[in-house]
Amino acid sequence: MELFFPSAFVAFMMGISAFVIAVLSMVGLVNTWWQVLLWLLLSSLLVVLSRRFLQPRRRKSKIQDAVMAETLTEIPTGQVGRVLYEGNSWRAKCDDDKLSLPANQRVYVVRREGTTLIVMPENLLHS
Repeated sequence: MELFFPSAFVAFMMGISAFVIAVLSMVGLVNTWWQVLLWLLLSSLLVVLSRRFLQPRRRKSKIQDAVMAETLTEIPTGQVGRVLYEGNSWRAKCDDDKLSLPANQRVYVVRREGTTLIVMPENLLHS
């Protein structure tokens, strides 16, 4: 079923749980109600573990490296200001805590931390 309808290993993990419970019932260790309960618990546990360990890691930010933006307000030393990035106003902070950036200056977006863009002035990266 997983080959035709991919469901992130849910059906596969439920099948593995069913085989484990079938082996236990063949040995005679569990009755019908315990089989159902153990199958539900084991299936849930395996689905959670498969999602945690088998899914690919995602990048923290979808922002590409070194994208241009423009400061809307001054970004004081070590503090937050505003930049215009892709037509929207974003909170921004300079990557170097010793620099302040004036308004209307072109900057590169280095990375994103939450909803704050970390920027560097264009002239520092070109020299």
